[in-house]
Amino acid sequence: MALDQSFVGRTYPPTDPYEVGREKIREFAESIGDPNPAYTDAEAAKALGYSDVIAPPTFVFAITFKAAGQVIEDPQLGLDYSRVVHGDQKFAYTRPVRSGDRLSVTSTIEAIKTMAGNDIIDIRGEVHDEAGEHVVTAFTKLVARAAKEA
Repeated sequence: MALDQSFVGRTYPPTDPYEVGREKIREFAESIGDPNPAYTDAEAAKALGYSDVIAPPTFVFAITFKAAGQVIEDPQLGLDYSRVVHGDQKFAYTRPVRSGDRLSVTSTIEAIKTMAGNDIIDIRGEVHDEAGEHVVTAFTKLVARAAKEA
């Protein structure tokens, strides 16, 4: 059954703040194989004009996807997560994520489409620091595959 178009524009409450730590950034940079010293060495980051180490651009996926869980788990929306695959991901940064940031995410359903029986949902995650300043916007596309007919 197609998802309800009336959910387009629905915004969910901001998440509790996530505190970005140096160790999490280092672990993430190592896991993706990115040796950029700005991700692991505070002095290297400061030489580039940052106050502390910065995170690789895709680091925020973990917190924005967790925030998108509010959408995914909304019983009124009726999304069957067992049929969902990740379709696309984009980020639009105002500034890099830094160690010490306390970030909250507000998720909004941007679009819902049905194509060939598949439901496609676009979720925008606005990430702000604890001062309320915009850091990054994450755009997540999820595809709920059509159920196979018996």
